[in-house]
Amino acid sequence: MKKILAILSIVLFSTGAFAQKYAYVDTKYILENIPDYTKAQKQLDDISAGWQKEIEAKYKEIDQMYKDFQAEQVLLSDEMKKKREQDIMDKEKAVKDLQKQRFGYEGDLFKKRQELVKPIQDKIYDAIQKLAQSKNYDLVFDKSAGGSALLYTNPALDKSNDVLKDLGYKAGNNSINNNNSDHK
Repeated sequence: MKKILAILSIVLFSTGAFAQKYAYVDTKYILENIPDYTKAQKQLDDISAGWQKEIEAKYKEIDQMYKDFQAEQVLLSDEMKKKREQDIMDKEKAVKDLQKQRFGYEGDLFKKRQELVKPIQDKIYDAIQKLAQSKNYDLVFDKSAGGSALLYTNPALDKSNDVLKDLGYKAGNNSINNNNSDHK
């Protein structure tokens, strides 16, 4: 990471980039101050919790099937044992498949998140682009992306409240800089 920052600094210095205008925003802060996002997150959390309960109930059912099988296996014929074992394995595979369908890569939760959150993110990125063009910023950094991407940030350059304002939202109580003004 330090090598990348050093190389970036050398490239920026050698190209005269320090004469350009920079700003940063905190997309996490912006999202936290948009009620539609908070609502979408709550909805996703509720859906996820419901699916998790459904899966846990199915695993409990499998566990009970296995316990019943253990208790009864001395009374079962070899054929009946194999059938019960197969039933347990089939049920377990079905639950694992359901878990993958719900929570796996590009599963139901991923698709629901795309449906609910992506339009909000698109609005934010459009507002950031509009702000950058109207204020003639050459680069806008995302403070929340990676944490160590910025070693120092000047609060006067934080335009998160401006993005919220452009989106028609008021900054919340956890505002970073309520007296944000345009410093160039």
